Amino acid sequence: MSTDHLYRDLTLYMFARFALVAVIAAPLALANVPVLVALVVGIIAGLPLGMLLLRPLNARVTAGLAKRNEKRATERAKLRAQLRGDS
Repeated sequence: MSTDHLYRDLTLYMFARFALVAVIAAPLALANVPVLVALVVGIIAGLPLGMLLLRPLNARVTAGLAKRNEKRATERAKLRAQLRGDS
């Protein structure tokens, strides 16, 4: 997975989470629940629902972050070896 896929997946995941909150909060707001209360309920209910409904996308984001961190750790180790004078 390349870095652009990570950014794409991360952006999709973020927008999906916002959409999930909106899908929960909108009917509440239309039912004359105060908007702030509807948003809080949407956020609280969206946390566990997002973990269930967005699991494949979350797995892709997590895998991409792990790969990026592994690459950065390898580059950091190479740089430290060069600074120590190791080959």
